[in-house]
Amino acid sequence: MFGLQRVLCGIAFSSGALGTAWALASAQPALAEEDHLPPPKYPWSHRGPLSAFDAASIRRGYQVYKNVCSSCHSMNRVAYRNLVGVAFTEDEAKQLAEEIEVEDGPNDEGEMFTRPGRLSDYFPAPYPNAEAARYANNGALPPDLSLITKARHGGADYIFALLTGYRDPPAGVHVREGLYYNPYFPGQQIAMARALYDDGVEYDDGTPATTTQMAKDVAIFLSWAAEPEHDQRKLMGVETFVSLSILAGLMLYMKRFKWALLKSRRLEFRDM
Repeated sequence: MFGLQRVLCGIAFSSGALGTAWALASAQPALAEEDHLPPPKYPWSHRGPLSAFDAASIRRGYQVYKNVCSSCHSMNRVAYRNLVGVAFTEDEAKQLAEEIEVEDGPNDEGEMFTRPGRLSDYFPAPYPNAEAARYANNGALPPDLSLITKARHGGADYIFALLTGYRDPPAGVHVREGLYYNPYFPGQQIAMARALYDDGVEYDDGTPATTTQMAKDVAIFLSWAAEPEHDQRKLMGVETFVSLSILAGLMLYMKRFKWALLKSRRLEFRDM
């Protein structure tokens, strides 16, 4: 009798503990979202099932990254060769790579040397290491932007909302020294100052460089950097769907052709 009571009490305790743990786990996302605004959903042109990235926007977004973002943020997973055939020709990408100097070596004398960049080189980092990056940014470490749209909830929506979301804090909100108010950043206080201003970049194609235009272009560029296979994957999906549709039609035809005689014949049994 007492053993049964102990078993029942143990089951009740375990159920209560599981219920409490489940409640806490369910409450954590809600608490995490209460300290900032979720980004709005924007109608990106590449979100459709048959839509591709805007190559012109990727090109402009690279200009924004190079002239504005690259002074603090790195893109260690993107090489200049990745730009070829996407937004730049091979000659243009080579010219962009040659604008940087890369430490290479050792040479025949065992010494390191610098050389112009090549297509195989990755985008240069603004700081030699994480400690130098923190020291230059008052203790804050600027994140690498190679996969930033995958690492943040909302992806391109979050990037666009964050870059255009700087504003004066509302009454009663105290912003600590060295931080800036942005309602889309967790905690609503961010160490990065506003980076985009009208006419901050001169686009090669003559597009007016408004704040929203630059934020849109760099968000698309970062989305492409995180998913460079995006267009190819959708193209393969279309090709696979078309191929399977043709194959299904041929199989249906062969099935009807092969089985039509057997299904339409009539068998009769007669006494001899």
